[in-house]
Amino acid sequence: MVNPGKRMHILQALLSLRHGPGAAILPPEITRIHLDFATRWNDGHLGPRKFWRTCLPRLKYWNPAIPMLVNRSDNQAGPATMSIYFRQTPSSSDPSSTVEVVRNMLPLAQQPHSSITNEHPAPPPEKDEKVVTIDMKNIHSDAILTEFLAKTGATVVHPTPNEEMEMRQIEERRERGAIDRAINKKFIDDKRHEERLLAMAKQEAEAIKAANQ
Repeated sequence: MVNPGKRMHILQALLSLRHGPGAAILPPEITRIHLDFATRWNDGHLGPRKFWRTCLPRLKYWNPAIPMLVNRSDNQAGPATMSIYFRQTPSSSDPSSTVEVVRNMLPLAQQPHSSITNEHPAPPPEKDEKVVTIDMKNIHSDAILTEFLAKTGATVVHPTPNEEMEMRQIEERRERGAIDRAINKKFIDDKRHEERLLAMAKQEAEAIKAANQ
């Protein structure tokens, strides 16, 4: 049986993944998302990096079937671009022509994947795709998310009443924990201070005793 403290930590991690910036359901027309930016945060790459860290995990949670690749390079002067690929309406002569089918036929080692060595920059759209880009360089992560939601037409996911109650309980528990830690720290600090005073008093008493002998 999981103890209440551990259960609360697990619940907190789950709710944090499910809700917050980036919690949104994408329309079925979106086939994949590709991010290109530098490995370090400076020179205008802080916003893209924060979007990747905070928003992309939630997007992936709510849209597990959509590939989301991150391609980073050591070129700090380079661009920071998000590419959003949309499926075009297939022609009647080729109703089964989809990018996913062709791409998934490749061996696993040849399939595109995230990279920190600029191994997989954003590819051109396939014949049944169109691509929409977002310039992320020197842009705050909140502004990147706002533009992303506008261009994709994604539906933001809001917590249910039960989840809101659980989130309030977690916040209350966190606040109580902070108060308890502060009280415990004060108790330990006071005890250590008292021990130092006793040690000093003992040393003074021994010094006086030695001087009177």
